[in-house]
Amino acid sequence: MWQETQGKKDKEKQKAKNKQEKAHKKEERKANSHKGKGLEDMLAYVDENGNLSDVPPDPSKKKEINLEDIQLGAAKVVAIDPAEKIRTGIVTFFNDAKGFGFIKDLKSQDSAFVHINQLSEPIKEKDKVSFETEMGPKGMNAIRVKKIA
Repeated sequence: MWQETQGKKDKEKQKAKNKQEKAHKKEERKANSHKGKGLEDMLAYVDENGNLSDVPPDPSKKKEINLEDIQLGAAKVVAIDPAEKIRTGIVTFFNDAKGFGFIKDLKSQDSAFVHINQLSEPIKEKDKVSFETEMGPKGMNAIRVKKIA
């Protein structure tokens, strides 16, 4: 019977200790709480590089921006002159069996994929060709390919 009473007292002591610890933690949270701060403590500023800071930006570093320079939405499509669409290049690789190859643009040195369906006449490696380009799912594709003599 004495052990039961001792165990009961130990449990009560433990409960009191836990309650005291909980109250202590609550007081710490209240002391370190950021609620009720002033407006100045909560403000954040953006500096000239776009980074957040707690210091107001320097007015001397302010840049003027024209409203016309700000672009909203998709980029405007500029019409390309049809004469500029036609490019010249050299066939760097062509596989007749598989029906595809690559053309290197002489002006930009970019490589474009070409399929046999886009040819007006048979071509082989090192042939000089004229072509137009379009964007395909895997990169630039040469279309309307013609051999140049």
